[in-house]
Amino acid sequence: MLPTLLLALAVFCTGLYAGSMLIFRTGIMPALARLTDEEFVTVMRRVNEYVPRVVFLIVFAGVVLLPAAALAVPADGGWGAQRRLVLAGLLCAVLNHVVTMAGNVPLNNALAASEGSAPARVRAAFESRWNTFHLLRTLLITAAFALLVAAAAV
Repeated sequence: MLPTLLLALAVFCTGLYAGSMLIFRTGIMPALARLTDEEFVTVMRRVNEYVPRVVFLIVFAGVVLLPAAALAVPADGGWGAQRRLVLAGLLCAVLNHVVTMAGNVPLNNALAASEGSAPARVRAAFESRWNTFHLLRTLLITAAFALLVAAAAV
């Protein structure tokens, strides 16, 4: 019962996170791309100030902690296909976090520290690289979600 509940919570949490990454990729960033350099830099600074709040951080942690907890709880049937799928989903979620912490967060920090710099230069140093990292992490967390859904269906 507990492994099933933990897996269901992992699917739910990972789905929320994957959805937010996908909406940011397909809706928010294309809309921001139409802004002037000054508007873009200002908006991205504000986004980076507001996103890492309690709800986001709970979901961010949950996409790793919940699948790990599901794996840590002994389940009937040993190490079957379901557990391998959960492990693969967990690996994708961890890689998503690595990309976020090694790629997007340093760019966000550089953007925050760029106050007073020319917006065109700041945007040129930020936007394309940030979008590349964001695409990678979106693909990883979407794969994690799909693997966890598949695990729940086994």
